[in-house]
Amino acid sequence: MVQVKIKERKKVQSAWAMYDWANSVYSLVITSTIFPVYFNSVTKSEERGDVVSFFGIDVVNTVLYSYSISFSFLVIAIASPFLSGMADYGGRKLIFMKIFAYLGSMACVGLFFFDGDNLEYGVICAILASIGYAGSIVFYNAFLPEIATEDEFDFLSARGFALGYIGSVILLLLNLFMIELPDFFGLKDGGEAARWSFLITGIWWAGFAQISFRYLPDNPYNKKVKKALLLKGYKEIKRIFKIVRGSTVMNRFLAAFFFYSMGVQTVMYLAASFGDKELGLPGDKLIITILIIQLVAIGGSYLFAYISKLFGNKASLVIMVFIWVLICGAAYYVVNEYQFYALAFVVGMVMGGIQSLSRSTYSKLIPEDTTQHASYFSFYDVTEKLAIVLGTFSYGLIEQFTGSMRNSSLALGLFFIVGLSFLILVRIPKQDFQPLIEVKNA
Repeated sequence: MVQVKIKERKKVQSAWAMYDWANSVYSLVITSTIFPVYFNSVTKSEERGDVVSFFGIDVVNTVLYSYSISFSFLVIAIASPFLSGMADYGGRKLIFMKIFAYLGSMACVGLFFFDGDNLEYGVICAILASIGYAGSIVFYNAFLPEIATEDEFDFLSARGFALGYIGSVILLLLNLFMIELPDFFGLKDGGEAARWSFLITGIWWAGFAQISFRYLPDNPYNKKVKKALLLKGYKEIKRIFKIVRGSTVMNRFLAAFFFYSMGVQTVMYLAASFGDKELGLPGDKLIITILIIQLVAIGGSYLFAYISKLFGNKASLVIMVFIWVLICGAAYYVVNEYQFYALAFVVGMVMGGIQSLSRSTYSKLIPEDTTQHASYFSFYDVTEKLAIVLGTFSYGLIEQFTGSMRNSSLALGLFFIVGLSFLILVRIPKQDFQPLIEVKNA
């Protein structure tokens, strides 16, 4: 166990939280705001409307976008358990985190060259960026129980998400300024400004990630890299799977997390598309909506961390999931931008809280005597990724068959109800976690 002073431990925790600052710009700029609007704009035509040809297959542009997100998370859901087993067995969490972070950031840079005429190229870059983002998160999350005590999990997790929301809002405002006033930056139009925003996002992500890479512990358990790492990784993840499968509390929590994540993540990825298609809101108003969500989510992260401190994680999560059910029902009846803004405010309040508290709650369920944190967190992240796959796919499928995203929103409400049912059955045990980086009195 590494012995360091409290000042050094806080530095590591700050560096860990900074990765949320680094990568959340991808989540906001690429998946939630500018890229979906830009994608819809450059893939529309007078002749074919919003129908595009992707490798010879005709599909609605928003449906293609939904399916591309589903595919990217399916890839990482399949790969991450094996990678996590390898990372745990060989002590390579930080290396794998770097690989995926650089893959994602470089793919964002690649989107600078997407102009609508090269549809397949743009979708492939978007998929690679998504894989990089999702893959790096698996290993990033796994550091949490190694650098903090259990009583610090909720607020440290909230701190990470809050930093992510703040950083992404700062960059989004800059990008929005570029799109609204392209002449000021010497750009031709808003479309070119949007492409520059993708480039800047990739640079921001890779650049600020260096802070995390500099201070996060590299192979803290001093594990030796041996031959047949893939085989050993497979055996390791198989062993952890048996433990997770035999834990009632983990099974129930992951089941609840799976169903309510289908709703949360789908709303996060497709809210802009909903406002664009169902309400006809222009791009600037859609971005304002997402800004509302991000800013309110900062307070929501800390609010529900405080509620969990008073009443427990379960009570806090139950409250949020119930609010999500009401949100999905209300979305069906939204008809103007002001109602959409009001709904966005409520979404932001529970989005920040449910993401940060879900991560910290799962950390409390991991056995305190294990060193296999990446393997345990791979099941958490696979659950989330599969939820995104099924959530975004079903959202697109329902729209394709019914012709309305409103019907898709009602389906999300059902997912939250099922998740709430499982969550009620969860009993979160108390543990006495000690961080890998132990406090030493100065």
